[in-house]
Amino acid sequence: MKAMAIAQFGGPENLQLMQVPEPIPAAGEALVKVEYAGINFIDIYMRSGKYARSNTYQTPLPMTIGMEAGGTVAALGEGVTGLTVGDRVAYCIVRGSYAAFAVVPAWRLVKVPQEVPLPIATTLMLQGLTAHYLSHSAFALAPGHTCLVHAGAGGVGQLLIQLAKLRGATVLTTVGNLEKAEIAKRLGADHVIAYRDVDFREQLMKITGGKGVDVVYDAIGKDTIAQSIRSLKKRGLCVNYGGASGLVESINPLELGEAGSVFFTRPHLADYIATAAEIGARAKDLFAWFAAGRLNVTIDRVFALADAAEAHRYLEAGKTKGKLLLQV
Repeated sequence: MKAMAIAQFGGPENLQLMQVPEPIPAAGEALVKVEYAGINFIDIYMRSGKYARSNTYQTPLPMTIGMEAGGTVAALGEGVTGLTVGDRVAYCIVRGSYAAFAVVPAWRLVKVPQEVPLPIATTLMLQGLTAHYLSHSAFALAPGHTCLVHAGAGGVGQLLIQLAKLRGATVLTTVGNLEKAEIAKRLGADHVIAYRDVDFREQLMKITGGKGVDVVYDAIGKDTIAQSIRSLKKRGLCVNYGGASGLVESINPLELGEAGSVFFTRPHLADYIATAAEIGARAKDLFAWFAAGRLNVTIDRVFALADAAEAHRYLEAGKTKGKLLLQV
């Protein structure tokens, strides 16, 4: 079968379309015929070697890239119940989705309702589940809370703005330009800051009357993290869940005290979808909100499998205004 794989860590040019053996599901696994694979920053971290030391997201070489997909069940391993061949399913946090077929632990699969198209279901996996755990678990937003969402026009950012508003929070967001500002406003952001043109912390403090926000959701990383920490209320929380500008290598503990005895966390999605029940509950919410018209899901571009390197360059250049997919 065809798959996009790497033999060594490096840039997008290391992605190669290869012929590899079709996988066979073992006990407890399902073989998924992939129709759409999601493109995410975690793929770039894996491709580049930034996760080479991660125990949660292991990156053995050679390696088929991709951590999310939507498709249909093609075969079942021994002992799998609750699924049948032909079921429409989606999943994330299983490596190897940039391929015609992928083997997935059956408990990680969620059935996709008929009213949810597969491209939408794929989009609501890694990015949707991330937005869900950030707003519902890492910091459970509620009426009266204020939050800062960095990269509000990105894939996670767009969903996170909407989920934060569903939770009743006041949402401030940063974006890279005025076009992206309009996207964030349409999705319900209360205040939008084009941070490349201004000091986002200075603007945030003006908006909040000098108080700061309860929580910052920061996927930019290296370029923003210091100011994100300083944008919090006393005893607020900074959630660093990505590193579009570079991964955060260190935080000075004393800085957290000086910023107002604030808290800092760097979570992994895998720890917030650790059971079938947890994945199912979060996915059920997301699918229901989409079907009811309460959640707008934006797919920016769909690339062919062979154009995965181009897709990575597009994502790394900060051009995205929604989800990127590979059509397999």
